Amino acid sequence: MDFAFDARTEELRAKLLAFMDEYVYPAEAVAEEQRERLASPWDTPAVVEELKAEARGQGLWNLFLPDAEYGAGLTNLQYAPLAEITGRSPQLAPTALNCAAPDTGNMEVLSQFGDEQQKKQWLEPLLAGEIRSAFAMTEPEVASSDATNITTHIERDGDEYVVTGRKWYISGAMNPDCKIFIVMGKTDPDGEDIRRQQSMILVPRDTPGVTVKRAMQVFGYEDHSHGGHAEVIFDHARVPASNLIGEEGGGFAIAQARLGPGRIHHCMRLIGMAERAIELMCRRAVSRDAFGKALAQQGVVHNWIADARVTVEQLRLLVLKTAWLMDTVGNRGAHTEIQSIKIATPRAVVDIIDRAIQLHGAGGVSQDFPLAELYAGARTLMIADGPDEVHQRSLARRELKKYL
Repeated sequence: MDFAFDARTEELRAKLLAFMDEYVYPAEAVAEEQRERLASPWDTPAVVEELKAEARGQGLWNLFLPDAEYGAGLTNLQYAPLAEITGRSPQLAPTALNCAAPDTGNMEVLSQFGDEQQKKQWLEPLLAGEIRSAFAMTEPEVASSDATNITTHIERDGDEYVVTGRKWYISGAMNPDCKIFIVMGKTDPDGEDIRRQQSMILVPRDTPGVTVKRAMQVFGYEDHSHGGHAEVIFDHARVPASNLIGEEGGGFAIAQARLGPGRIHHCMRLIGMAERAIELMCRRAVSRDAFGKALAQQGVVHNWIADARVTVEQLRLLVLKTAWLMDTVGNRGAHTEIQSIKIATPRAVVDIIDRAIQLHGAGGVSQDFPLAELYAGARTLMIADGPDEVHQRSLARRELKKYL
């Protein structure tokens, strides 16, 4: 395994680091200020569109998509250090580069499983950053960590499908630029194979019967930058049969294909979030005095900083190994490692950010520093894309199988 950055990665890293310093970090405060003056808190601040135009002009665009026909054609190993950098400003940088979830996963689904019409109508404007999208799977009435539990119905009626169900925590759905939902539901709820009961279908936001009911808060945040997390009602929403993605019964397999890259992308960005927290921790430690000496001279602070550095270096190596395996043996061959990073990374980064908050005192939980928002985002990823316990269960079973 060779994790050295190749020439293209080094070039993009240098360009992206400069872009972050020159454009993204200064835009964080500007975006918040502009948002206060918007007609709706869900509208996009002008500075975000400026960042997108600049990133696209510099070739820092669609870096996540390995298919060179649609994206930058980078491998997972090449993309990993770039995604990490964007994680240092998770509210702005991924969006600026058109590398923000859930659009990334939706573009991957459409590029892999969509037909030509679906690609033309929805993938192309997503690739261009002209629209946003949402992925509607999670439901409030069932344990959605087990996707076979979902109850939304997708019923065939002549040349149409009728979609009925209730979803929540549908990321991006509050953004007025969100024009399309990829909805997972059951086309064959009584089928013998529980993993062939589900299908995925494209439902435009303006379809009669679709209601974006409310924004769901996450630790009190509404996450305006990413378009929020919404409760969405599908009340006999009718769409053409041609909106089905792939075949009936293929939804579970498509979801698995979507979630593998999604999980590692989250972990890549989480490492960047941890690096930002360490930087803020160190700056705070050398600039504040308590009990007659700088915080940087306090032994407990030394322990926090040292432990954080060790943890980040360990996590980065595991994420890079996972990326390398996904590139060389595929997502299935990297299953153990994907689950390992999904378990290890969020919980470790939450701990690092928590220490940084503690070092900042009251300021750490305020809006004056990004730490509280970073904490909320990292903690949520212990649930999103499958809670830790589901991955632990699967990983343990795979380990035990060797001895049974």
